[in-house]
Amino acid sequence: MDNTVDMNERDSLKIISEMIQKAKGSHFHENGTSAIMWGAVIGFCGIFGFLKRYYQWNIDFDEWTLALLAIIPQIYIGIKEKRNRTVLSYEESAMNAVWLVYGISIFALVFYFNIIPYATEQILSENGRKLVMQFSDGRLEAYEPNALSPLSLLMIIYAFPTLVTGITRKFRPMVLGAVACYIFYLISLFTTQTWDSLLNGLAAIGNWLIPGLILRTKYLKARKSMHV
Repeated sequence: MDNTVDMNERDSLKIISEMIQKAKGSHFHENGTSAIMWGAVIGFCGIFGFLKRYYQWNIDFDEWTLALLAIIPQIYIGIKEKRNRTVLSYEESAMNAVWLVYGISIFALVFYFNIIPYATEQILSENGRKLVMQFSDGRLEAYEPNALSPLSLLMIIYAFPTLVTGITRKFRPMVLGAVACYIFYLISLFTTQTWDSLLNGLAAIGNWLIPGLILRTKYLKARKSMHV
C-alpha cells in the first residue's frame, strides 16, 4: 500500500514537472502574431513612403495612418492573450510593462511631431517673428517649422523593447534585429527623409517581422510537442 502511494506521488511529481517545462516552453516561444503584424505594417509604410517620394507619386494618402489602424488588432490580441493566460510570471509582467511603455512612447513622439511645428509657429507669431527660407538664387519663402528627422527618432524607440525582450529571453534574432535597427538609425542621420522612410521600413522588417516569423515557427513546434 505504501509503495503504491510512493509511486503515485512520484508519477504525480513527474507529470507536474513535465507540465511546468512545457508551460515554460510555451511562454518563451510567443506566437509572434504582434511582431509579425507590426513588422508587416511599419515595413509597408516605410517602403511605400520611400517609393512615393522617390518616384514622386501624386497620391494624397498618408501611409502612416495605417500604423494607427494597426493599434486596434493589437489591443484585441493583447486582451485575447491575457484571457488565455490565468497566471503571468514576473518576467512576463515585466515584458508587458516594457511593451506598454514602448506604445506610450510612440504615441508621445507622434504627438510631438504634430504639435511642435504648430506650437513653434504660434510662439514666433506672438513675438512678431517668422521663419523664412532663402534659396541659392536669393528668393525668400515662408518656412513652416517642423520636427527634424522624425523617422530617425522612431527607429530608436523601435529597437528598445525588442532589445530588452531579446536579452531577457535570450532570443538572438531579436537582439540582432535591434542592433540592425540602431545601424539603420545611424545611417539615417546622414540621409534625406526619402531614404529615412526606406530605412524605417527595413528596420521594422529586421526588428519585428523576421523575429516574429521565427517566433511563430518555434511556437507552432512547441504547441505541437505538447500534444504529442
